[in-house]
Amino acid sequence: MSVTAPAGFVAAGVACGLKSSGNKDLALVQNLGPLTAAATVFTSNRCKANPVLWSQQVMADGRVDAVVLNSGGANCYTGPQGFQVTHATAELVATGLGISAGDVLVCSTGLIGQQLDLDKITAGVLAATEQLGRSDADSTGTAASSPAAGLAAAHAIMTTDSVAKTVHVSGTGYSIGGMAKGAGMLAPGLATMLVVLTTDAHLDSTALDAALREATRVTFDRLDSDGCMSTNDTVTLLASGASGTTPDLSEFTAALTDACRSLALQLQADAEGASHDISITVNNAVTENQAVDIARAVSRSNLFKAAIFGNDPNWGRVLAAVGTTDAEFDPYDIDVSFNGVRVCRAGQPDQSRDLVDLTPRAVDILIDVKVGTATATIWTNDLTHDYVHENSAYAS
Repeated sequence: MSVTAPAGFVAAGVACGLKSSGNKDLALVQNLGPLTAAATVFTSNRCKANPVLWSQQVMADGRVDAVVLNSGGANCYTGPQGFQVTHATAELVATGLGISAGDVLVCSTGLIGQQLDLDKITAGVLAATEQLGRSDADSTGTAASSPAAGLAAAHAIMTTDSVAKTVHVSGTGYSIGGMAKGAGMLAPGLATMLVVLTTDAHLDSTALDAALREATRVTFDRLDSDGCMSTNDTVTLLASGASGTTPDLSEFTAALTDACRSLALQLQADAEGASHDISITVNNAVTENQAVDIARAVSRSNLFKAAIFGNDPNWGRVLAAVGTTDAEFDPYDIDVSFNGVRVCRAGQPDQSRDLVDLTPRAVDILIDVKVGTATATIWTNDLTHDYVHENSAYAS
């Protein structure tokens, strides 16, 4: 189940020729209400794509009726023409669905610096809005509110992804659905990748914003696959209120966090060319932020990531990365464990590296800095030949 799992939402995924492969490349999600509240977090990259610039304006009043997303082009650094395409896309959706263009979020993903073909976008939007306009079924006989429609939308936003990412979490009297894309350029900046989350809970935009920022803080913001931050990152939460249930905000935030964590881990598992999924946990730091800083420093060490690719439990590279931070710790009283084997105790060799098995895909690194009670985990991947190859040929 995906974005169509909660009541009050319909979706479509179509092919309009933006991708040379002929695969689906345009998705549309509509909130049928009765509530049209929304919250969004965007990339903190100062170099923002045209869809982000447009969508930031849309979010000013906290209302979103629809989200249109395309793969096959980022529409970033495409000048006034690119912004006009974004604006035109919103207008096309608005006309097709009978809503205001000012309530349509636009998201794009793909190659930077390449103009999108407006004729193809137009054809795609027309096809998608026609599907949503049919109350019973789209052109394939699939209801626009069905799981198949949600999955089609999830497929349409894929770029280098190998699989679609979806989620469904049930709350008490309401539910949360979602879809995401992302396999590279996964680094935190309020949020990362493209994500659409839907809920039939009855919550206003202020409550949604608080819940979304807390959920992304401990999920998407903790995914640091390759240290590269995109120009298009957008995570959106839409509420239809169709369940009639107004959940306790803390309960809803917990459910939303579960949904975001599921999507984040799906993104990690599909990272470009990766052969290991790495969890780096820092225990007993002075503050949570310091724990995050330490774990992130290790996650961004190419030497560490290359060692994991080679199945080498090189704990010296872990300590070398820890030492680059401003966090409080005694450099000579740190423990490091690889997959449950403590290879370093108090800054000295402990159990033999030969006891560590790094052949499984999952790798758990535990760093105990022994100066407090705070903990945090960062998720990353190893650095592989395939990652280098895929990104060296991305534009070809």
